[in-house]
Amino acid sequence: MINSILKHITESKERGEKLLAILLDPDKVNIENIATLTEKINRKIDFIFVGGSTVSEGVTDNLVRLLKQNSSLPIVIFPGDHTQITNDADAILFLSLLSGDNPEYLINQQIKSVPLLHKSQLEIIPTGYILINGGNESSVQRISNTRPIENTNVALAVNTAVAGMYMGKQLIYLEAGSGARNPVPMSLIKKVSESLTIPLIVGGGIRTQHQLENAFNNGADVVVIGTAFEENNEILDTIIS
Repeated sequence: MINSILKHITESKERGEKLLAILLDPDKVNIENIATLTEKINRKIDFIFVGGSTVSEGVTDNLVRLLKQNSSLPIVIFPGDHTQITNDADAILFLSLLSGDNPEYLINQQIKSVPLLHKSQLEIIPTGYILINGGNESSVQRISNTRPIENTNVALAVNTAVAGMYMGKQLIYLEAGSGARNPVPMSLIKKVSESLTIPLIVGGGIRTQHQLENAFNNGADVVVIGTAFEENNEILDTIIS
């Protein structure tokens, strides 16, 4: 087991190694098929992210426990809100939605999570979360009641990411949104990556090997695949060389 997930990501970036994560939404995973599901991902990815914009109470805990029984991969909570925290995971992306101006997702949800995190053994990774227009209304946009950064506004995306870094975030996460029609543009990924000294995570709308390789080649250190895997559990066989 990796002792520190952040250290592993940072050192992989320094070595020029790319990492892949699968995002599992607890409300969309058929737990009866968990053994088959983990068999498909155990040898192909580096992390399992668990979370969603809206998740039923207690479902996250149950899924993480089952994943632990069937996989040795690090499990990272990617929370939609403070109720999705479970101490059974290995780490949590302590997200702040930098692209929006809703205080609930800039700081209020984080404050609500402190009593839970203070008692947990989770590795807490401060992460700047930036929503980019993926061509449709994402669940993040709808729940947070914030507008994404237009995918043509590269300067704003870069400045937002760098502001997050200056604020002390240890990861920046560019997100096109769940089920995005279009992934984050490669030119935007490249400009953001070139402006950061911390690792860059990119997710949303990546469905092909070409898109995956382009994201890596343009500076993504970690790529997250979510909806595409939900729709087709065999997709890893086709997009990973």
